[in-house]
Amino acid sequence: MDQLFLLGFIIMVLFYGSYLFKQLLLKRKGIFTNRLGRGNKPARTFKIETALKLATFSMAAVQLISLFVIKKTYLLLTQPVIRFTGISIAFLGTVVFITAMACMKTSWRAGVDTTQNTVLIKSGIYRISRNPAFLGFDLFYIGYCLAFSNPLQIMFTLLCVVFLHLQILEEERFLPTAFGIPYEEYKQVTARYFLFF
Repeated sequence: MDQLFLLGFIIMVLFYGSYLFKQLLLKRKGIFTNRLGRGNKPARTFKIETALKLATFSMAAVQLISLFVIKKTYLLLTQPVIRFTGISIAFLGTVVFITAMACMKTSWRAGVDTTQNTVLIKSGIYRISRNPAFLGFDLFYIGYCLAFSNPLQIMFTLLCVVFLHLQILEEERFLPTAFGIPYEEYKQVTARYFLFF
């Protein structure tokens, strides 16, 4: 296993490990964070969340396949500078994601959830992005795609990025009912992804 594959594996363990760790930590407090495709919600939201859940779980498998099964000769991008850039972007995505989860504290959820009380977080990384956890996912997936590019990885990266965006739009429809005017004001001054986007 060369350096890039080792780095890719370490970053993957950090990303998914932090996600699972946060889930377990909150579960001990009686908070169930994975609300994707669960509970009473509009049919469109339920479908998008279920599709997102399937896509992201499948993506983890695709990333493992890209690391351990698909040989280097099948990579579409083989230039070291592109692959190291991809690893750097994936690492940045992991840092953004972990930072977002830390800032959310006990309010962190995956999916629309009307049954559990949460607070609107506007501090930390949430001052520059309304959706830094999703931004972290996007950067992680795109970086991985550049570092370990193959048709399967590219297809699932595009699929996940689209479903993550659709999930953001669903949450933006829900959040005004949960937080009212403070969310609308926050939305006016903070970008959906980062800076102007």
